Amino acid sequence: MKQKDLNEIAKIEKAIKEKYGDEAIQNPKRDWDEEKEKKYLEDLKSFHERPRRSKKTKQIKGILIKERKTLHEVDRNCPVCGSYSFSGHDDLYMTKFDCCFNCYIQYVEGREERWKSGWRPNN
Repeated sequence: MKQKDLNEIAKIEKAIKEKYGDEAIQNPKRDWDEEKEKKYLEDLKSFHERPRRSKKTKQIKGILIKERKTLHEVDRNCPVCGSYSFSGHDDLYMTKFDCCFNCYIQYVEGREERWKSGWRPNN
């Protein structure tokens, strides 16, 4: 392993000091004392003692139920073809184009403007 050249380290440290100031080359432990250590440990302990429950939960008959993260309900039935899907892939197209992925490929892809204007295929 290459020996550390103390003069080279001093040059680098000096350049850092000139560019970023004295605080850039100070040891982070320089200002740390017993009082700060105690406060840090107390804060850490209180953080880990807090309940981890989300504010958006409700309890029904002793069971915690989280509220949905989505702002709207996703209908699983495609209004175009009537198919039912559990796929998260379809959720995206149901939300954006009001149809499942297969209908998007068949009817919407390349014709988004016409679809958004209200056109739907005849069943």
